[in-house]
This record gives sequence, C-alpha cells and structure tokens, in this order.
Amino acid sequence: MRRRTLIAGLAVGTAAALAVAPPLAPQAQAAKDSVVIAWQVDPQTWDPNKRTVPVRQSLYKMVYDQLLTQAPDIKLEASLATKWSQSADGKTVTLDIRDNAYWHDGTKVTSADVKYTFLERGKAGHKIDLVRIWRNVADIETPTPTRAVIKLSKPMATAIPWLAFLANFVVPKHHVEKVGADGFADKPMGSGPYKVVDYQRNSRIVLEAFDKYWGPKPKIRKVTILIMKDPSARVAAVQSGRVDFAPDVPIREVGRLDKMAALSGRIFPISRVILLQIRSDKAFADKNVRLAAHHAINKKAISQALYAGKAVPLSIVAPPGTPGYVEDFEFPYDPAKSKALLAKSGFSTDKPLKIGMASFNGNFPGDYDIARAIVSMWKKVGIEANLQVIEYSKYFELNRGNKLPEATLYSWDNAVGDPEMFTGYLMHPKLPFSAWKDMDVGGRVMKLFGVVDYDKRIQGYKDVAVYASKQGAVMPLLQSVITWVHKSDLQVVQYNNGWALPQTWSWK
Repeated sequence: MRRRTLIAGLAVGTAAALAVAPPLAPQAQAAKDSVVIAWQVDPQTWDPNKRTVPVRQSLYKMVYDQLLTQAPDIKLEASLATKWSQSADGKTVTLDIRDNAYWHDGTKVTSADVKYTFLERGKAGHKIDLVRIWRNVADIETPTPTRAVIKLSKPMATAIPWLAFLANFVVPKHHVEKVGADGFADKPMGSGPYKVVDYQRNSRIVLEAFDKYWGPKPKIRKVTILIMKDPSARVAAVQSGRVDFAPDVPIREVGRLDKMAALSGRIFPISRVILLQIRSDKAFADKNVRLAAHHAINKKAISQALYAGKAVPLSIVAPPGTPGYVEDFEFPYDPAKSKALLAKSGFSTDKPLKIGMASFNGNFPGDYDIARAIVSMWKKVGIEANLQVIEYSKYFELNRGNKLPEATLYSWDNAVGDPEMFTGYLMHPKLPFSAWKDMDVGGRVMKLFGVVDYDKRIQGYKDVAVYASKQGAVMPLLQSVITWVHKSDLQVVQYNNGWALPQTWSWK
C-alpha cells in the first residue's frame, strides 16, 4: 500500500490552518526565565491520584512529587524517598523520606502524607485510581516523620516501579482534608518545582517556580501552558512564534518546521505502544474475526506512511528494549489469511462484517490517520468499521462503563517498561483499564500478579503476551513515537518515556 493511498486528503485541515497562519516571525526576545507551551489536553482535575492518564503525567510532575522518579533513560531515581527497599516476599516496602521537602504553603512533607496518599484516602472513600493500584495495602507504618513502611496483604512484585508511575504522586494530608476531595481537584497544592498561580479550564495554566523546592531550582521560572487540542492549532502557534514548545505535532509537519532556522523538531520512540484494544464480546467474540482483523493490518506500511518508518511494528504489547519484549515472535500481515478466516465465519467483501471502532484525533501523533488507514485495510478483506472520534476524557468513561466499541485505537503508556504495566494491566479482567474481560487470557495474567521471582515473572509475561496476540485478545500495532517542535534556542531534555518537563529546560 503506497503512502499516498494511506494519507491522501488527511492533511487538508492542517494545510488550511497553515494557509491562514502568519509566517514564522523573527524570534522574539523571550524572557530567559519563562516559557510558553502548547499542550494537547486539559488536566480536567488537579487531583493527581484521580486517574492514570499518561498525557497528564508531565503536567502533574511540574506541580507534584512522587516518591521515586526517573532519569531521561527511565532508570529509577530518588525523589521524595531517598532510600527504598522491598522484602524478599514482596509484602513490605520501606521508604526513607527526605526531611527538606515542603508543600507549597511551607508545611513540611512527612511520612504521614505518604500514609494518607496510599492508604487513608481509600479508606475515606475517595474515588481515585490509586486505590485500585494499591488495593493490597494492609497498613502503612510511620515510626518517624521520615520513614514509611508499606505492609501488603499480598506480594506486589512491581511496588517499587509503581512509585514512579502514573497517579502515584504524594498529596498533602492537611490540605486535602481541609478542602475536601472535590475541592482539591480545583485547588492544587504540591511539593514539586512549580506551583499553580492561575488555571482557566480548557484555556491556560500559569505556573511559577517554588522557591523552597528541595531539588535543583528551575532555570525556567514561569511556565504558561495554553490548551490546544487541535494539532493544526499547535502547528500554527509554534510556527508563528506564539508558543516556544509544542508536543504531538503531526509527523509531516515536524520535518518542515525543523528546516526553519528558528525552530527545532524531534521524532523519537518512547516506552508506549500503539494498539487496538479489543472487546471479548460482540462481533469480536468470534476468534476467526479477531484474527482476521489483525492479519489485515499492514503495520509496516502505516509506519512508513505516517511515521517516516520510525515507529517499530509490534506483534506483542511490549516494545524493543523492555524486559517483556519477545524478539522471535511475529504476527504476520496476511490479507489472504484474513479473508479465509472471515469466510469461515460467513463474511466476505460482498457480505462484510460490521463493527464499531473508536479513535482520538490529535491526542497522539497520527492517531486519526492510523484509524482511517486500518478502516481502509479492513474494508479490503470484508470488515466494515464505523469509525467514531472520541475525546480522551470520554475514553475512560466508556472503558470503565464497558461501553467501548469492538476496537479502540489507543496509545498505552508504560513509563517504567515493566511488562506488568503493559500486558498485566491491559489484560487483567478485574481492573478498569482492560476492555478484554475473558478469563482465558485474563486468568493467566491474574496469576502473574502474585509472582515475586523476577525471571519467572518476566518469562510468564512474555508467554502470556504471545498467547494473547495469538488469540486476538489484543492487536499491538507500533511502538509509539513522540514528536515536538520548539524554538531552537530552547534546550529541552528528552525523556525516553515521553515526559516534557520544563523544570529541566533552559534557554541558550
């Protein structure tokens, strides 16, 4: 399939936007201690424990701290916790909390805040995703203000990595109790490098550096974030010089903008997987149909057409370089086999299978283009997909309500790279992150959550990832890439998990 077949006509909206955008103006003398960012989604809530939403992670890390963090190569590093350890049985995690961390109101961070975040909020009935992640916490002991000991009722092999992952931000006990869970969503207070000084929903966020921050003081003292959900708007904003940094810019625009002297563009792979989340019921209850749909997708062609070949085609839900990756397994592109499988179930191009499909448009680079390409490929073998565009926030509502269509295009984040966060949470039928509820694959995944031995656990996830792909329970597509364009004199630190953290940036 040639490139123009996949993307012809899909750039019309962007082209139209650029046609009316002013040409790149001579670079303004930006304040050397401030930056303006175009961001693709609004945080919706400033409660960082509320939802495991990857695209909000960078925003939260500007304002809040986690017990652990990650270096640009995604290795774990100290943050609020200076030392950490886990018992051999996987049921006790001991954390030493730094004594020089302060909340934005000047109150000291203590182990009581850790206990409140990971245990007491759940007991108080706060509806947060953190409760599900740490559902096996039996108690958290706080023998001193700088030590917290997490006691688990069951082994949690990935307890340490989770401390640096989605939604695992420490929140201030005194503040949340004062304003309430709902109030906290609109009145953020963290211990991170920036504090929120202005927030206008779906419009803008203004952050200022926190002078008592325990870590390196940001060289960028003021951060203004403009919410721009439309990728063409982000392109126009960075080209005109209105913003200094724009993420998730369409691939075809990165190269063009990078040629401009005042701008720099980047495309690089990260620890995320682009996939189709599959329901285990409706039309996809039929294994022949699921496998036919998977065999019909030419992943290499999509990568070449939409990602300049930089997005690695995948056969399981794990990218190269992560522990759960299986090098010698390939799920082939085979449209002839796809047609044969559909025929077994009574479908053909003359009598197509009709299914629903959901996609975002502008949430990650090329998302809607990928969806349209897949719809086209499916039509050629006898699958007619009704494609609908959904908002990112709507996806979580639909998934938790078991209302997603048969297939949903999604970018699954795994900043730490552990296979439990890939196959484990994606396929665990009892967790709200999974669209697949069948116990054949799900039961195999659930057993691995109790395995502490590292080698045995990793091999187990490799096996179940291959099995899930062979069953059509998930359709991995590509290793996700991230794109951004920024002013050429802005020094931006690249994180292999996709974080964009202005506290690590500086102007030349």
